[in-house]
Amino acid sequence: MKRTLVIGDIHGGLRALLQVLERASVKKEDTLIFLGDYVDGWSESAQLVKYLIELNQKQKCIFINGNHDVWCYEWLLKGRDINDIWYRNGGKETIVSYQDGNYNLDEHLQFFKELKNYYVDEQNRLFIHAGFSSMKGPENEVYQTNYRWDRTLWEMAIVMDKRVKKHSSLYPNRLKLYSEIYIGHTPTLHYDSEIPMQGINVWNIDTGAAFTGKLTIMDIDTKQFWQSDPLPSLYSEEKGRNK
Repeated sequence: MKRTLVIGDIHGGLRALLQVLERASVKKEDTLIFLGDYVDGWSESAQLVKYLIELNQKQKCIFINGNHDVWCYEWLLKGRDINDIWYRNGGKETIVSYQDGNYNLDEHLQFFKELKNYYVDEQNRLFIHAGFSSMKGPENEVYQTNYRWDRTLWEMAIVMDKRVKKHSSLYPNRLKLYSEIYIGHTPTLHYDSEIPMQGINVWNIDTGAAFTGKLTIMDIDTKQFWQSDPLPSLYSEEKGRNK
């Protein structure tokens, strides 16, 4: 049976990605939807991007753009100018990963350039890195940086009283637009959870792989999920972003 699997923020943790793909018994017939933030944190950002480019040639992959991916793309594109905020938030590790030169710069630039701001499937399920603020949906977003930075969508969903039904006038208009919404960006570790979280019809799949958490892959139809080992145990010689 063909599955659609969604993957949370990876942050340079190629070992974790390989582990969850194996644990979920991913086959070439499966569709993989990545929620962004492929780089910054652990030591294998360049290697991870190379792997994703090759994986995309073998099966259907949909890649969403994350805020860390924008930073990395700008660095690769603009003569290696370094954004100080990016450097302090995992960029340093990404820069080091690119120093061995074992990659095709043009292919990597093309990968980042083609990342999607968001994706809506045939069942009206939205996949976006962070969120959106427009009551009319992300296509009407004035500030497109919200795709990669907005946390108000998740903050609203997580505090919603489940007794408020979707047909009610009290139900937020943003949440009415889609049958389900899948996001990353805000680690569930902030809520003392090591597993995916649900707020009404919003699923948060970022289980803190950039820090002390695990990488998660979820079957969006069954909601079964698989996780890697905690990233610090896979990269025991490193600190990642857990500084």
